Amino acid sequence: MKLNPESVSGWLPTSVKEMEALGWDEPDVILFSGDAYIDHPSFGPAVIARVMEDEGFRVAIVPQPNWRDDLRDFKKFGKPGYFFGVTAGNMDSMVNHYTAAKRLRSDDAYSPGGKAGFRPDYPTIVYTRILKQLYPDVPVVAGGIEASMRRLTHYDYWKDRLEPSILTTSGADLLIYGMGEQPLRELIRLLQKGIPFKSLRTLPQTAFFAPGDQPLPRVKAWHDIELHSYEQCCTSKKAFSDNFVHFEKESNRIRSAARLTEPSGNGKVIVNPPFPPMTEAEFDRSFDLPYKYMPHPRYLKKDPVPAYEMIKFSVNLHRGCFGGCSFCAIAAHQGKQVVSRSKRSVMQEISKIIQHPEFRGVITDLGGPSANMYRMSGQDKEMCLKCSRPSCIWPSVCRNLDTDHGALLSLYKTVRNIPGIKKAFVGSGVRYDLFLPESNPAAGRTEKEYFEELVKHHVSGRLKVAPEHTDAQVLKLMRKVSFDLFRKLKVRFDEIIKRENLNYGIVPYFISSHPGSDEEGMKRLADEVRSLGVKPEQVQDFTPTPMTLSTVIYYTGFDPYTGRKVYVARDPGEKKRQKEYFFWYRQKTNRFRRK
Repeated sequence: MKLNPESVSGWLPTSVKEMEALGWDEPDVILFSGDAYIDHPSFGPAVIARVMEDEGFRVAIVPQPNWRDDLRDFKKFGKPGYFFGVTAGNMDSMVNHYTAAKRLRSDDAYSPGGKAGFRPDYPTIVYTRILKQLYPDVPVVAGGIEASMRRLTHYDYWKDRLEPSILTTSGADLLIYGMGEQPLRELIRLLQKGIPFKSLRTLPQTAFFAPGDQPLPRVKAWHDIELHSYEQCCTSKKAFSDNFVHFEKESNRIRSAARLTEPSGNGKVIVNPPFPPMTEAEFDRSFDLPYKYMPHPRYLKKDPVPAYEMIKFSVNLHRGCFGGCSFCAIAAHQGKQVVSRSKRSVMQEISKIIQHPEFRGVITDLGGPSANMYRMSGQDKEMCLKCSRPSCIWPSVCRNLDTDHGALLSLYKTVRNIPGIKKAFVGSGVRYDLFLPESNPAAGRTEKEYFEELVKHHVSGRLKVAPEHTDAQVLKLMRKVSFDLFRKLKVRFDEIIKRENLNYGIVPYFISSHPGSDEEGMKRLADEVRSLGVKPEQVQDFTPTPMTLSTVIYYTGFDPYTGRKVYVARDPGEKKRQKEYFFWYRQKTNRFRRK
């Protein structure tokens, strides 16, 4: 049976029949993804596939291939013209699969019907090994957050041990880390010029494994830092922590970041310096690609994909985060520098959303990693180019940072006045340390007006913020501001809702069992929060994820920057008790009351 070309027009093919209907004899690239195929700019696999298409490549997607059977999903397209691409998807597979208590989850938001079981643990490794077994001569390029955050030696919480770079465990030929548009476009241009894949050793923002005796190609503008080997890290927590400090500092540099070399086994892992942050035009280009803004037609007779249902009427305004929170992977993956879209690009996407047949007038989120960092950057760009500071707002807001909320304020007002828009909510978390003068001396009229606009017009009943903890020492380890600032925020929030007669609440996010947190601290936290009349609902037990500062402290038991010992709750029973302190209002006993 032949497919009607019209039925697959504009879609990237997921089957041989779809490919033939497009008139292709073979794809240039075959992309294997751990997620269902949602053709939307909020889904990394779709962005990467559309970028390659934009560069002239024919791209086929194999979403959630079956790795348990005769591997027909891995064979159906045969060999690609250039390379295989592999990504675990939008989330790290182990966070997707397991709770902080290492219990297997029963759902998967990136699969039809939210059903679990359509991807393996560590799909980057599983898919790549299968492809290298079937087609050993075809290059495999790995990317996505799972690969990105495992590009060097890292602590694996689920195995409770150090693991080497995912390049060595998977056998991938090249790893693209971070947000991959820039290195991927350059990779394709070089391949189209006829440069052999094995010669691509100086491409920025990539990593690869090289034999130990192979000299590194010289690049005039680069300098090298040799890290402790994987084997040294396994025997010395100090060596591992030193490696992390180098990794974090170099990741935060815009100019003159070093090329990192990490010996491992009989070779070495090479991590090339990153590209500079994307320009507004480059970022807009990623959003201007011809997405369908919906799941592939192969899912028409299947239950909805929860992750898509959550974001289908939301708009991402920017990438990156200069907050530098110790437990967060955003800066290491998306970058510390904030890259924002133009107002034109945002309006163009909203016009597409309005035309969606299910749209009823409500934008669910105008946001980003931190909702109110849109268009913020350093005033003196030269200072930023030289800076390796992990956070631009902790322990205090950098004097060079332009925190003016005027552009975001203008965007909010424009969007809520578009015909057809009833409400435009901000569902992403807000950094209140950017607009409160107690933490940001530069905060002025636009910051005050921004908070008024936010509460009056863009809160869907509950404002999301993330104080994370109340203990000063824990907050310092988290790189978060004092809890006193949350108290001040709540006072102003309550003033506005009382004045405007709004029945809104404030939802603080907290983390239990973070390094430095003990049961006494959690008791004090419960008392602090109860005194404000707040009942926490958004609570997360700390999950150590690869390549974050908090994870390094969890594994080593000390702060890699100071060498000071840090208390770490590792016992499952204690971790459970710490989390329970958040829910004092659900207890039927006096267990959590101060005696």
